[in-house]
Amino acid sequence: MIVTRFAPSPTGLLHLGHAFAAIKAHEAGDRFLLRIEDLDTARCRDEFADAVIADLRWLGIRWQEPVIRQSERGAAYGDALRKLDALELTYPCFCTRKEIAVEIARAAAAPSGPDGPIYPSTCRNLSQTERDARRGQPYALRLDATKAAQQVGALSFHEHGQGPNGETGTIRVRPQLFGDIVLARKDLPASYHLAVVVDDAHQGVTLVTRGEDLFAATHVHRLLQALLGFREPGYAHHRLILDASGKKFSKRDRSITLRALRENGWTPAQIRSTLQL
Repeated sequence: MIVTRFAPSPTGLLHLGHAFAAIKAHEAGDRFLLRIEDLDTARCRDEFADAVIADLRWLGIRWQEPVIRQSERGAAYGDALRKLDALELTYPCFCTRKEIAVEIARAAAAPSGPDGPIYPSTCRNLSQTERDARRGQPYALRLDATKAAQQVGALSFHEHGQGPNGETGTIRVRPQLFGDIVLARKDLPASYHLAVVVDDAHQGVTLVTRGEDLFAATHVHRLLQALLGFREPGYAHHRLILDASGKKFSKRDRSITLRALRENGWTPAQIRSTLQL
């Protein structure tokens, strides 16, 4: 049985890009799940979560209950963090964004990842005495990607769709692609990377369908799955739906939200036709 999911963040109304992703996920599996990724409490709102439900029902998409909300999954993320800590793969990072930027600028050839310059692991080698001296200061919890890569050895994932550069089939994992990623912060019980891996495993997702802009993140996700002992899902990345200028749709563009289109008389069939589904 193929289990797929759609996992939007309720920070605005769904638009055509979301419709495409939801329909692709719905049609790819035998069992379809819905997850609300609402960890960012500063930006997520219940009214947008309600709108997700309304828009998907209007599109004719049905899912198996219950709907998982990440804001209620803190204990599961805590368990995962404790397991990574027991493997001695985490460390506190006290650097501010400004300090990280200064350190990167100082480096002669700072390595870059898919999201830009990689964090230079400044706090990785702090002694326990130095960490104790900074106790009480805000910090992020990071993954020691070098040590993690050594623990898991060679990894790969199977791409059933296509990456942005035409990648398909068996893809070799580059576990240090993003460097020492953030796993959690004081105001965030889990980063996107950790939460999505824990939740996909919890829901039994066997095929992750999502936009090709998240293709690179799969390298991090496979690393975390291996470290946490989770079953490996397949992946199917798909094309993005772009506006007339060639940019991804934004939740700030109210004219192309599903609610606006519905209020202007559009039908689900017209949505599918426009998306070439």
